[in-house]
Amino acid sequence: MNIGYARVSTEDQSTAAQVEQLEAFGCQRIYKENKSGGAAGRWDRPKLNEAIEALLPGDTLVVWKLDRLSRSLSDLLHILKQLKDKGAHFRSLTEAVETESPHGRMVMQMLGVFAEFERAMIRERTKIGLARARAAGRVGGPKFKLSPAQQQAAVDMITSGKTQTEVGELFNVDRSTISRLMSERRVLARKS
Repeated sequence: MNIGYARVSTEDQSTAAQVEQLEAFGCQRIYKENKSGGAAGRWDRPKLNEAIEALLPGDTLVVWKLDRLSRSLSDLLHILKQLKDKGAHFRSLTEAVETESPHGRMVMQMLGVFAEFERAMIRERTKIGLARARAAGRVGGPKFKLSPAQQQAAVDMITSGKTQTEVGELFNVDRSTISRLMSERRVLARKS
């Protein structure tokens, strides 16, 4: 039996295109997930776990694209080992790779290495871009929920002894918002 797995990163994205391809390939069951692929090896994927549990010896787990299954080589190899231990196989439709033959297993591992290398390069370029932006005086991240006056009041409260949690509760924002505000103020103070 072919069992499909479709994943998108956010709730507002749709798995419809992936599901269409998996159905066309002949997947009798398809598990759909809305979870981010970041933080390799640490993201919770209950639907993937269900799909793997459903596999019987000789079955094949099918994905539309390799990065829908895994974002790191170590995670990919862990999943492939789980499939092998169950006597099941794997197939990626976009990259046209499978684990039923020695050639397919080799190609799969090479693709995983290239995908991990590409992500590492993207992370490196992102870090360089962020560092250049900071050096130019730009601070990234989401916009504050607090007005400039509220931000100054929050800073004043913290410097007079209130905790970040207390200040966050007073302004009805998460403590992380206050923490980010204080962090940015420290960065600006160092530049002065």
